[in-house]
Amino acid sequence: QVQLVESGGGSVQPGGSLRLSCAYSGVSLESYAIGWFRQAPGKEREGLKCITLKDGYSLTSDTARDRFIISRDNAKQMVYLQMNALKTEDTATYYCPENTEECWTLSHLVYDYWGQGIQVTVSS
Repeated sequence: QVQLVESGGGSVQPGGSLRLSCAYSGVSLESYAIGWFRQAPGKEREGLKCITLKDGYSLTSDTARDRFIISRDNAKQMVYLQMNALKTEDTATYYCPENTEECWTLSHLVYDYWGQGIQVTVSS
């Protein structure tokens, strides 16, 4: 059974940094990918990054290209999202869903399992 648990969220001032963690289990390393998405109130779910667990291949959205970094530690079954130079518009609930294929899209439609999400609030 696939389980995904996000952690590391919280409140931070503009310009600050946070590292989100995603603990996964029940996921095959052969071809699976983990993504990072977010959803702000009243807005659509937005794909930020994904990474293929086997080889580390990743995709990034324009929004996340310059300030966010995705990484993985397969030995610990963890995927991370380092977020730097945070802005108030980064305030959202962040999710790390799993895709049973390699990282090839940031469309939420192909991601099968989702965690509960973690809140990130950026305010002064």
